[in-house]
Amino acid sequence: MNIYVDFDDCLCETARYFSKLAAELFGVDVPYEKIRYFNLQKSFLLSDDKYDELMIQGHKPEVLLSYEETPGAVQTINNWIDQGHDVKIITGRPMSTFDVSRAWLNEHGLERVQMYCLDKYGRDNFIKNSTFGLELEDYYKMHFDFAVEDSPHAFKFFDHLPDLKVMVFDRPWNRDCEFPGPNYKRCPDWKTISESVR
Repeated sequence: MNIYVDFDDCLCETARYFSKLAAELFGVDVPYEKIRYFNLQKSFLLSDDKYDELMIQGHKPEVLLSYEETPGAVQTINNWIDQGHDVKIITGRPMSTFDVSRAWLNEHGLERVQMYCLDKYGRDNFIKNSTFGLELEDYYKMHFDFAVEDSPHAFKFFDHLPDLKVMVFDRPWNRDCEFPGPNYKRCPDWKTISESVR
């Protein structure tokens, strides 16, 4: 099987860090469980300049390396690879973060998994002139049987795969969203994802 896995908030606890960072930088008190929108600018009610600053600070190499693993992610992915499945990390992070993101994967025991940077979210607004290693036309040539994703904004990238089964990692910002179809399943943790991908 071919399996797509998102990076932030599927492999690691990115939003938990940003919740604390917004409080430190701007005194914005929005606990993780109260983050209602994937768009953190909207969730934290930040101006454009403050949002850019938040994202720049949160994407510093030392910060990206510090993100905690989402429990069960590494073990599940390595089990899939051991079973002969092809796992690809498709992240919305820009190429400027590739090396440090690759280092995080390696440090957490995911040396065997491939990673690609795809412009899912128009991130050029805070890292000017961002580049992404995976072009959309090349992404659309890829085939996946399963996907692990937390962002409703990324669901449109699955429209070309009508048989794809999408495991939606349960997060506060996707609890009110309407799933595009019956192939989408809400999963509270990696144990549920592992049991579903069989």
